[in-house]
Amino acid sequence: MNREDIVFHARALLDRPDADAFARLMRSAPPADFADALRDSPPKQVAALLAPVPAKAQARLFVELPDVQQDAVLAEMPPAAVVPLVSALPSDERADLYNRLSPDGQRRLLPSLAQAERDDMLHLARYPEGTAGAAVTSQYATVPAGTTVADALRAVRATAPDKETIYVVYVLDGTGHLRGTVSLRDLVLAADNASVDQLMRPDPVTVHADDPDEKAAECIRRYDLLAVPVLNEDNRMIGIVTVDDAMDIDHEQDATQLARYGGTSALGGPDLDLRASPLRRIFGVRVFWLGILTVFGLVTSTFVAAQEDMLQEVIVLAAFIAPIVDMGGNTGSQAATLVLRSMALGQLRPGWRDIWFVTRRELGVAAGLGAVIAILEVALAYFAKGGLDAGVLATVGLSMLVCTVLGGVIGGLLPFVARRIGTDPATLSAPLITSVMDLIGVFVYFGFAYLFLGNLLA
Repeated sequence: MNREDIVFHARALLDRPDADAFARLMRSAPPADFADALRDSPPKQVAALLAPVPAKAQARLFVELPDVQQDAVLAEMPPAAVVPLVSALPSDERADLYNRLSPDGQRRLLPSLAQAERDDMLHLARYPEGTAGAAVTSQYATVPAGTTVADALRAVRATAPDKETIYVVYVLDGTGHLRGTVSLRDLVLAADNASVDQLMRPDPVTVHADDPDEKAAECIRRYDLLAVPVLNEDNRMIGIVTVDDAMDIDHEQDATQLARYGGTSALGGPDLDLRASPLRRIFGVRVFWLGILTVFGLVTSTFVAAQEDMLQEVIVLAAFIAPIVDMGGNTGSQAATLVLRSMALGQLRPGWRDIWFVTRRELGVAAGLGAVIAILEVALAYFAKGGLDAGVLATVGLSMLVCTVLGGVIGGLLPFVARRIGTDPATLSAPLITSVMDLIGVFVYFGFAYLFLGNLLA
């Protein structure tokens, strides 16, 4: 079924909810595509669509909706329908939803849940958003250490319907500490009387609950895992972060870095969302960054204004200020983007070895770029302006060369500086790099101007 068909059937169901038609659509279309077709629908209609279908089918679609839409739909559902839906949600989604509820909503929900679900939800909900503990699901397969393969398979088979994944089985001792992991494939192929202790892989890769969720995603990506175990402060296993959760974490991280690098990152609270964030918050965050950049611009313009005598003597110098300072900012943004990408892929770390590697690479590349651009700028200036003084051409050419080299090196090193001081490298936004290079560029430009043309002022 293509996207147009899904949208057509989804709209038909919104107008006339039908449990059988819903079930057929869920079987023939991925829930993510179905949810995407409902993204802009009124919450009341989506709640009415979910009302006649079983809780598990509701949950499969509900988890694919954006958080803001989930909250709006839940508010439109009758209280009697909320509890079965929440109970059917994966444990990590249930904890996230609980954390988003108002205190009054939390108090109303808790008594309605089964004791095991309530304890599990409260346990997971205590971890702050953005940590591995907040991304944990407790629906994973475990067997006790020393179990035979036959007993392990029986245990996995009995609990499989309630687990999010069973492809990796976790071997725990009597105190809940992780001893190792064994794949379902190895269990199926092994002799019934073999011990899982002989099959398991000891000392698996793990993360702690208070680690950033990006660390869990990085471990899954680096070691090609289906899931990574998460341990609490006592080194007891509390759950796993699955590969699909890691993909969501990477997606959110990419969006966050894009916002920060574009100069629209919030200093506190959630990142800006064009649909969900109030206009007042969007305005406040953007005006903050623009205010900072205005200060840089004021310093730059004040310095340029102080060069009035030089500009009066050689008025043509004013024509080259913009392209020279812009080139430094553009080169810096290019270099910073490449370094941020390599950091995100785990290719670079904030150590002196990688800092020296980037400096050497960027110095050579930027020098080559600067030489080519400087020659091109001088040639264009000579033929376009006609009869320019050699001192002017030397000022323009050398300024372009130096600004390009400095822009590349500074842009490449700024992400390392951010990591060293414990800041997200993406917070060094492209507009900020450009503003810094504007200031440096005018100093370089007028420095060469006084060097080659200072005799005119005498």
